[in-house]
Amino acid sequence: MVEEPIIRLVNVSKNYDGTEALKDINLCIRKNEFLTLLGPSGCGKTTTLRIIAGFERPDSGAVFFEGKDITNLPPYKRKVNTVFQRYALFPHMNVAENIAFGLKIKKLDKKTIERKVAEVLELVNLKGFEKRSVDSLSGGQQQRVAIARALVNEPEVLLLDEPLGALDLKLRKSMQIELKRIQKMLGITFVYVTHDQEEALTMSDTIVVMKDGTIQQIGTPEMIYNEPKNAFVADFIGESNIIPGRMLKDNLVYFAGHEFECVDSGFERNEEVDVVIRPEDIKLVPVGEGMLQGEVESVTFKGVHYEMIVRSEGINWMIHSTLMEPVGSRIGLRILPHDIHIMKKAAVK
Repeated sequence: MVEEPIIRLVNVSKNYDGTEALKDINLCIRKNEFLTLLGPSGCGKTTTLRIIAGFERPDSGAVFFEGKDITNLPPYKRKVNTVFQRYALFPHMNVAENIAFGLKIKKLDKKTIERKVAEVLELVNLKGFEKRSVDSLSGGQQQRVAIARALVNEPEVLLLDEPLGALDLKLRKSMQIELKRIQKMLGITFVYVTHDQEEALTMSDTIVVMKDGTIQQIGTPEMIYNEPKNAFVADFIGESNIIPGRMLKDNLVYFAGHEFECVDSGFERNEEVDVVIRPEDIKLVPVGEGMLQGEVESVTFKGVHYEMIVRSEGINWMIHSTLMEPVGSRIGLRILPHDIHIMKKAAVK
């Protein structure tokens, strides 16, 4: 028996002043998973989150929570809590008072509130900060208070709308690990919104890639990165070389003036396609040993690798390698069949 997803969106659409923010999307979110809505600005990810939270109502379609239709249920009656990029902490309250606010609204007794606040402060590594003013806290500490305030109400689902966006890079990376730790420890469902690809790959069990109000692909981080469904996903998740090509037959594609063996099939003969090759999958070899040869036009040191632009057959290839070839040198490029990803040709708008 397949377990009922905790949240299910069915044919959900949303329109703002004649602009379609969401176009008939369907999405299932499982219990205890860390699911990330990923995409560029304006793709519909925050609108999807707000519809789950109840802050927006869809123009058509339905939202189900544990099998029950909650489309018209107000936010305060839903078993979800939301953490926003702007933490909206109360400056006139200390840390403990901020966290306890929702519990006081529920009229819980003082001892229960103190116990719950202490438990959640320990969870977010802020034990001993009870009496501190929120204005005296760092950005990362304020973010933890906002998360604690949401978690203390024991929601079944925590919605997070770009909560790390205001933090510096080092703090953001440490908070990514912290959020994943909290989610695993509590075993509740996190639905996370970001436009940061690395953040999504680092934290998620499942990634939902969105574009123009539609879902482009749903899968694990590994699946999204290694087997992108189309050129948009390939280009948005990490760096990619995307080259026009032609599928000659199953397992044989033509691009950059040459025929290449590949592992893709199911295309029409001579069908125009997009060929996607990750920069780290192109191997540098001596001239004559690779399928292609070209000249190094630029080299940039990226810390863990060099990024080189190599001009070959009229194409500027981006290559990531721990080996560096100087600008102006001639090199060969080797591309193995399983490193060539064939996509249906992107529709031209």
